[in-house]
Amino acid sequence: MDASSILDYSFRVEGAMTTISYDADIVAWANEQARLMRAGRLDQLDLEHIAEEIEDVGKSEQRELASRMAVLIAHLIEWQYQAERQSNSWRRTIKEQRKALAFHLKQMPSLKPRRADAEWQGAIWADAVTLAINETGMGAAFPDDCPWTIEQILADEFLPA
Repeated sequence: MDASSILDYSFRVEGAMTTISYDADIVAWANEQARLMRAGRLDQLDLEHIAEEIEDVGKSEQRELASRMAVLIAHLIEWQYQAERQSNSWRRTIKEQRKALAFHLKQMPSLKPRRADAEWQGAIWADAVTLAINETGMGAAFPDDCPWTIEQILADEFLPA
């Protein structure tokens, strides 16, 4: 790896503006891009990488929703299949996951349509089952498809029997 791939410095005459490579140090690059924007130096921006980063923000929020939903569903699976372990603490954990999901969806309303996507639901169910198997060791006990609707999963009063 040569020095130019580690840090890509180019100096500009007006104020010795340093340009930092996106691949070399994303934090320094991001700080520099923000500084350039605030200074109105839009012609010096790394637009391709800025666009990628903006898209990644959306993907990150989608992953957050999927992860939280899988954790909630895993808890509901465990609630149903390990009735002897049900407790108020477990009930609170389920309630907290629902609150976190509701808040996330309120903050990112464009994510709400994902809940109706059958492919997305299947992937979330598969992730939830994997989490539940890892927690309980009860692999064969769980159905192939989610037995609950999204509305049930997110409903405050719902606990599977």
